[in-house]
Formats: sequence, C-alpha cells, structure tokens
Amino acid sequence: MLKDMIILYVSDQEKSKNFYKSILDKEPFLDVPGMTEFELNDCTLLGLMPESGINKIFNGKIPDPKTGNGIPRCELYLSVSDVALSYEQLLKNGGISISAPENRDWGHFAAYGADPDGHIVAFAQELK
Repeated sequence: MLKDMIILYVSDQEKSKNFYKSILDKEPFLDVPGMTEFELNDCTLLGLMPESGINKIFNGKIPDPKTGNGIPRCELYLSVSDVALSYEQLLKNGGISISAPENRDWGHFAAYGADPDGHIVAFAQELK
C-alpha cells in the first residue's frame, strides 16, 4: 500500500537518521544509501534524502537545496505523549531550541526546535 511521505532533504543522511531515530524513539523502516524512512503512523512516512540525491531529479530547474540550509523550509508538527521529554531529546541530540514547551492559544501544549539542517520540529499535545 502506498503511503503518504514527507521527505526532508538533508546534508548528512547518517547524522539526520540518528537524530530522528532518537527524537522519534524508533528505528527506521528503511535505511539504504539515498533514503531513510520512518513510519510516523499507519498512513505516513518521514523520509530523509541527501540533498545531492534530489538534485539529480531537479536537474537544475530549481535552486540547489544546499543553498537553503539553516533557513526553515518546512515544519514537522508531531503529536507526542510527552512534549517535554521529546523536546529534551531534540536538544540532547544536537537540535536547536526555538521555543520551550508551553500552552499555546490554539489549544495545544507545544515546543519548537530545529533539526541539524534547520527544519522546524514541533512536539504537541492537546490541552485538556
């Protein structure tokens, strides 16, 4: 069955694999040269693809992803059972702190950080 996939272009596949392995607290579903995949839920995968690999597909028609490193290019908003613990894991594994866990006015307890490539990662729980 084909699943929806979010693919992040990363500068170092191994480093990013280890980062997401820790913050997601799971092993990759697939880990081969050129792609690492994590199952986020029954319908969605998170893919990590080296920037150099995607350039073969882009064929110079859009800017090289390397030129955007450190600039937030997407946000992963992840529902977790323990926001503070997930945020702590992000920081412990080289992530960047953006906003500590707090109640948000849209009804979530959420924290924001960035992965080693600058992609935004948020952890959230619904407020009761």
